Amino acid sequence: MQISKRLELLANLVSSKNVVDVGCDHALLSIYLTQKGKKCIATDISEKVIENAKKNIIKYQLENEIKLVQNDGVKNMKLNKDTCLVIAGMGTHTIIHILDNADLKNISELVIQSNNDHVLLRKYIIKQGFYIDKEVSICEKNKYYIIIKFKKGYKKYTEKDYILGFLDKDYYKYWYEKNNQIIKSLKIKHVFKKIKYLKLNYYIKQKLR
Repeated sequence: MQISKRLELLANLVSSKNVVDVGCDHALLSIYLTQKGKKCIATDISEKVIENAKKNIIKYQLENEIKLVQNDGVKNMKLNKDTCLVIAGMGTHTIIHILDNADLKNISELVIQSNNDHVLLRKYIIKQGFYIDKEVSICEKNKYYIIIKFKKGYKKYTEKDYILGFLDKDYYKYWYEKNNQIIKSLKIKHVFKKIKYLKLNYYIKQKLR
Protein backbone atom coordinates (compact mmCIF):
# COMPACT_ATOMS: atom_id res chain seq x y z
CA MET A 1 0.00 0.00 0.00
CA GLN A 2 1.05 3.60 -0.58
CA ILE A 3 1.64 5.78 2.45
CA SER A 4 3.22 9.21 2.88
CA LYS A 5 6.97 9.54 3.35
CA ARG A 6 6.35 10.79 6.88
CA LEU A 7 4.34 7.68 7.84
CA GLU A 8 6.91 5.45 6.17
CA LEU A 9 9.67 7.10 8.20
CA LEU A 10 7.67 6.59 11.39
CA ALA A 11 7.17 2.92 10.49
CA ASN A 12 10.86 2.38 9.74
CA LEU A 13 11.80 3.57 13.23
CA VAL A 14 9.67 0.90 14.92
CA SER A 15 11.68 -2.12 16.00
CA SER A 16 9.35 -3.67 18.62
CA LYS A 17 7.01 -6.49 17.62
CA ASN A 18 4.04 -4.95 19.45
CA VAL A 19 2.85 -1.48 18.43
CA VAL A 20 0.19 0.90 19.68
CA ASP A 21 -0.67 3.57 17.11
CA VAL A 22 -2.02 6.39 19.29
CA GLY A 23 -4.24 8.90 17.50
CA CYS A 24 -4.45 6.48 14.59
CA ASP A 25 -6.35 8.77 12.20
CA HIS A 26 -7.19 6.57 9.17
CA ALA A 27 -5.14 3.64 10.59
CA LEU A 28 -2.85 3.66 7.55
CA LEU A 29 0.25 3.36 9.74
CA SER A 30 -1.23 0.38 11.60
CA ILE A 31 -2.19 -1.28 8.31
CA TYR A 32 1.29 -0.74 6.88
CA LEU A 33 3.02 -2.05 10.03
CA THR A 34 0.71 -5.08 10.19
CA GLN A 35 1.60 -5.90 6.59
CA LYS A 36 5.25 -5.77 7.71
CA GLY A 37 4.60 -8.35 10.43
CA LYS A 38 3.93 -6.14 13.46
CA LYS A 39 1.09 -6.73 15.92
CA CYS A 40 -0.86 -3.46 16.10
CA ILE A 41 -3.43 -1.79 18.29
CA ALA A 42 -4.89 1.41 16.82
CA THR A 43 -6.43 3.92 19.24
CA ASP A 44 -8.14 7.29 18.94
CA ILE A 45 -10.29 9.38 21.24
CA SER A 46 -12.74 10.24 18.43
CA GLU A 47 -15.60 7.88 17.58
CA LYS A 48 -15.74 9.28 14.04
CA VAL A 49 -12.02 8.61 13.50
CA ILE A 50 -12.44 5.04 14.77
CA GLU A 51 -15.27 4.47 12.29
CA ASN A 52 -13.13 5.75 9.39
CA ALA A 53 -10.18 3.65 10.56
CA LYS A 54 -12.43 0.58 10.71
CA LYS A 55 -13.42 1.05 7.06
CA ASN A 56 -9.76 1.10 5.99
CA ILE A 57 -8.90 -1.93 8.09
CA ILE A 58 -11.79 -3.87 6.51
CA LYS A 59 -10.71 -2.67 3.06
CA TYR A 60 -7.31 -4.31 3.58
CA GLN A 61 -8.93 -7.39 5.19
CA LEU A 62 -7.07 -6.91 8.47
CA GLU A 63 -10.05 -6.74 10.86
CA ASN A 64 -8.85 -9.94 12.56
CA GLU A 65 -5.29 -8.62 12.85
CA ILE A 66 -5.60 -5.01 14.06
CA LYS A 67 -7.32 -4.25 17.35
CA LEU A 68 -9.21 -0.95 17.18
CA VAL A 69 -9.88 0.88 20.46
CA GLN A 70 -11.66 4.17 21.14
CA ASN A 71 -9.66 5.55 24.04
CA ASP A 72 -7.75 8.53 25.42
CA GLY A 73 -4.33 7.30 24.35
CA VAL A 74 -3.53 4.08 26.22
CA LYS A 75 -5.27 5.05 29.46
CA ASN A 76 -6.14 1.95 31.57
CA MET A 77 -4.84 -0.34 28.81
CA LYS A 78 -2.70 -3.37 29.65
CA LEU A 79 0.14 -3.55 27.15
CA ASN A 80 2.30 -6.49 26.15
CA LYS A 81 5.99 -6.49 27.01
CA ASP A 82 8.28 -4.88 24.45
CA THR A 83 5.64 -2.47 23.13
CA CYS A 84 6.33 0.58 20.99
CA LEU A 85 4.03 3.59 21.28
CA VAL A 86 3.77 5.66 18.11
CA ILE A 87 2.32 9.13 18.67
CA ALA A 88 2.33 11.48 15.70
CA GLY A 89 0.70 14.70 14.54
CA MET A 90 -0.07 16.17 17.97
CA GLY A 91 1.30 18.95 20.13
CA THR A 92 3.76 18.22 22.93
CA HIS A 93 1.27 19.05 25.71
CA THR A 94 -1.23 16.54 24.29
CA ILE A 95 1.54 13.93 24.03
CA ILE A 96 2.54 14.58 27.67
CA HIS A 97 -1.11 14.17 28.71
CA ILE A 98 -1.23 10.79 26.93
CA LEU A 99 2.01 9.60 28.54
CA ASP A 100 0.98 10.87 31.98
CA ASN A 101 -1.99 8.50 31.76
CA ALA A 102 -0.01 5.54 30.40
CA ASP A 103 1.56 2.60 32.19
CA LEU A 104 5.11 2.87 30.83
CA LYS A 105 6.30 -0.37 32.44
CA ASN A 106 6.04 -2.53 29.29
CA ILE A 107 6.87 0.24 26.81
CA SER A 108 10.36 -0.34 25.43
CA GLU A 109 10.37 2.46 22.85
CA LEU A 110 8.50 5.58 21.79
CA VAL A 111 8.37 6.97 18.26
CA ILE A 112 7.13 10.54 18.53
CA GLN A 113 6.36 13.22 15.96
CA SER A 114 5.32 16.37 17.80
CA ASN A 115 4.18 19.54 16.05
CA ASN A 116 5.86 21.84 18.57
CA ASP A 117 8.03 22.36 21.68
CA HIS A 118 10.62 19.64 21.10
CA VAL A 119 12.75 20.90 24.01
CA LEU A 120 9.95 20.19 26.49
CA LEU A 121 9.26 16.86 24.76
CA ARG A 122 12.86 15.69 25.08
CA LYS A 123 13.12 16.77 28.73
CA TYR A 124 9.83 15.15 29.73
CA ILE A 125 10.39 11.76 28.07
CA ILE A 126 14.00 11.49 29.25
CA LYS A 127 12.76 12.16 32.78
CA GLN A 128 10.44 9.14 32.39
CA GLY A 129 13.41 6.81 31.97
CA PHE A 130 14.09 6.87 28.24
CA TYR A 131 16.98 8.10 26.10
CA ILE A 132 17.14 9.49 22.57
CA ASP A 133 18.00 6.67 20.19
CA LYS A 134 17.54 8.57 16.93
CA GLU A 135 16.21 11.83 15.55
CA VAL A 136 15.23 12.41 11.93
CA SER A 137 13.53 15.15 9.96
CA ILE A 138 11.50 15.07 6.78
CA CYS A 139 10.19 17.86 4.56
CA GLU A 140 6.75 17.10 3.18
CA LYS A 141 4.63 19.65 1.30
CA ASN A 142 7.13 22.40 2.25
CA LYS A 143 6.81 21.63 5.95
CA TYR A 144 9.47 20.05 8.17
CA TYR A 145 8.57 17.31 10.62
CA ILE A 146 10.82 16.10 13.44
CA ILE A 147 10.54 12.46 14.52
CA ILE A 148 12.29 11.26 17.66
CA LYS A 149 12.77 7.64 18.73
CA PHE A 150 13.24 7.10 22.46
CA LYS A 151 14.32 3.81 24.01
CA LYS A 152 14.13 2.72 27.63
CA GLY A 153 17.38 3.44 29.43
CA TYR A 154 19.58 6.31 30.60
CA LYS A 155 21.94 8.80 28.97
CA LYS A 156 23.14 12.16 30.25
CA TYR A 157 22.31 15.29 28.23
CA THR A 158 23.33 18.95 28.32
CA GLU A 159 20.95 21.87 28.01
CA LYS A 160 22.30 22.39 24.48
CA ASP A 161 21.37 18.78 23.64
CA TYR A 162 17.78 19.42 24.74
CA ILE A 163 17.58 22.59 22.65
CA LEU A 164 19.29 21.42 19.46
CA GLY A 165 18.63 17.70 19.46
CA PHE A 166 20.52 15.30 17.20
CA LEU A 167 19.13 16.00 13.76
CA ASP A 168 20.53 15.98 10.22
CA LYS A 169 22.34 18.90 8.57
CA ASP A 170 19.48 19.60 6.15
CA TYR A 171 17.22 20.44 9.07
CA TYR A 172 19.87 22.59 10.80
CA LYS A 173 20.39 24.54 7.54
CA TYR A 174 16.63 25.12 7.30
CA TRP A 175 16.43 26.14 10.99
CA TYR A 176 19.42 28.48 10.68
CA GLU A 177 17.94 30.29 7.65
CA LYS A 178 14.52 30.51 9.28
CA ASN A 179 16.07 32.13 12.37
CA ASN A 180 18.02 34.56 10.15
CA GLN A 181 14.77 35.71 8.58
CA ILE A 182 13.28 36.27 12.05
CA ILE A 183 16.40 38.19 13.17
CA LYS A 184 16.18 40.50 10.12
CA SER A 185 12.48 41.17 10.74
CA LEU A 186 12.88 42.12 14.42
CA LYS A 187 12.74 45.81 15.28
CA ILE A 188 15.22 47.57 17.60
CA LYS A 189 12.83 47.38 20.58
CA HIS A 190 13.04 43.56 20.39
CA VAL A 191 16.76 43.56 21.15
CA PHE A 192 16.61 40.77 23.77
CA LYS A 193 14.62 38.54 21.43
CA LYS A 194 17.19 39.22 18.72
CA ILE A 195 20.04 38.25 21.06
CA LYS A 196 18.20 35.00 21.85
CA TYR A 197 17.96 34.05 18.16
CA LEU A 198 21.57 35.09 17.49
CA LYS A 199 22.73 32.83 20.34
CA LEU A 200 20.61 29.97 19.02
CA ASN A 201 22.05 30.37 15.53
CA TYR A 202 25.57 30.39 16.99
CA TYR A 203 24.87 26.92 18.44
CA ILE A 204 23.17 25.70 15.25
CA LYS A 205 26.19 26.80 13.21
CA GLN A 206 28.35 24.45 15.29
CA LYS A 207 26.11 21.58 14.14
CA LEU A 208 26.79 22.56 10.51
CA ARG A 209 30.56 22.20 10.75
